[in-house]
Amino acid sequence: MSRDAMVSQLRFEPPGPGTWTIDAVHFPRPVTRYFAEFHPVPFKRGFQELTRYYGMPIGGLEYRYVHGFAYSTMAPPPEDEIPARFQRAEDVWEQKVWREQLREWDETFKPASIGKHRELQAVDPDALSDEDLVAYLTRCRDHHADMIFQHMRFTAAPSVPTGDFLAHVGDWTGLPASELLGLLRGAAPVSAGASDELARLRAAIEQDASARELLASDRDPAQILRTLTTLEGETGEAASGYLDLVGYRLLDGFDIAGRYALEMPDALLRAMRMALEGEGPGGADVEGHVAEVRDHVPEEHRAQFDELLEEARLTYKIRDERGVFSDIWASGIMRRAALAAGRRLADRGRIHDPEHFTDAGFEEMCALVSGTNGPSADELAERHELRTSLTAKDVPQVLGDPPSPPPDPSGLPPAVRRVMRAMGIVIDEMFGSSTEQHEEHLLRGLAASPGVREGIARRVAGPAEFDRIVQGDVLVTESTTEAFNILLPLLGGIVTDAGGLLSHAAIVAREYGIPGVVGTREGTALIPDGARVRVDGGAGEVRVLG
Repeated sequence: MSRDAMVSQLRFEPPGPGTWTIDAVHFPRPVTRYFAEFHPVPFKRGFQELTRYYGMPIGGLEYRYVHGFAYSTMAPPPEDEIPARFQRAEDVWEQKVWREQLREWDETFKPASIGKHRELQAVDPDALSDEDLVAYLTRCRDHHADMIFQHMRFTAAPSVPTGDFLAHVGDWTGLPASELLGLLRGAAPVSAGASDELARLRAAIEQDASARELLASDRDPAQILRTLTTLEGETGEAASGYLDLVGYRLLDGFDIAGRYALEMPDALLRAMRMALEGEGPGGADVEGHVAEVRDHVPEEHRAQFDELLEEARLTYKIRDERGVFSDIWASGIMRRAALAAGRRLADRGRIHDPEHFTDAGFEEMCALVSGTNGPSADELAERHELRTSLTAKDVPQVLGDPPSPPPDPSGLPPAVRRVMRAMGIVIDEMFGSSTEQHEEHLLRGLAASPGVREGIARRVAGPAEFDRIVQGDVLVTESTTEAFNILLPLLGGIVTDAGGLLSHAAIVAREYGIPGVVGTREGTALIPDGARVRVDGGAGEVRVLG
């Protein structure tokens, strides 16, 4: 069945009053029934906490899923909370409350999350009884929900200082956000795939000739990775530690429909080889760039410029870490459990393909494993076909009332207005796309990461196609998440349809120092797979060479 025929059979009614806008940046494809059922509640709870914590006159961001497509709307806060929120906004600037969240993240939340992830992934779901597997699925689902809440809870810690920096320095200098965001490069090592575990593995490999020979061999990639972890001494321990850290993170997306790293051993191994051979990102003269921008700042504002830049760089890493160490990892662990259940049911002839199990709702999952009920094999197969055949471009972009302009902030108290301006800039730079017109062989987007590179365009529709990427390719995709950083060493450039200068694709491209053009709107439609392209990340242009 064609895409148009599929869409024509679906009714897209607004899920509630107001304006509902599709989120194609985080969810360029429809999500599974499991994700659609449980994601909105912990997401809303985390968003409500961050708006209270930063004194924002916003009640919450509601997500609802229509046939798996993510639509959102903003709700006002309770009237009786407004005075307290206005007072809290004063505290935000006086106390720099993001610093307290940074301490909480580094000292409490991130270590606890990593510990829980490792505890859950130490369980072998294939060895569990049906009853115990249902209990394990429940534990993984509950942890996944906790991590979605955590992801949202820490959203403003990197966003408010970054947005405030862009607001003030943009006013003083007139320089574009694309240039100012370059001053934050190097402040988010995780966005470039850096970790203590990778550094330890690199040091061990340098001292181990047999390990280097193994990595360079043409044996089966999965076998190479397994053998690497069984080597005696420091190398085996370091390899186990690294794969334990990254192996079950989703490589793209937030839903259990994505693939985790160990499901794509070939791409993971090739990326590891390059990461282990080099010293990581480098080459950018950030200090020189800071000095150049500072020269544009009026002298009376330079001390404040230094302070704003320091605060923005301080918490910038949380922007990606809150996903990498929260729900992206938890979602991969939930997927691992679901696939184990899917294999079990496929072996029994209950479903056609283990992957189809991910298209069941959670209660359906439990019923299927218990053998008490659940959707038929054909129904799950139909859901899977529908979900994997459509993208957010195929469906209405807005449901319900027509979009209205944002409220005028001029009547807000100064502290609240400053918070809201900072967050508004970040949201615009996260979701905004270019409005520039394309030419026949030239696409225009947003200048996300400077540099010029030619390479083969690799049109990737989803994680299942990541194995097609070879060194030097230009990734052309709808959007990416922060966990994609594991594969960055393979890329010569990044081009996305959706997302702005603070989208994850833009951040990881800047951190790794590869040319990036985001928000092209139509890159995946207009750039043929396999074509040779030139990516100019400074100009925000992609030229199709042939």
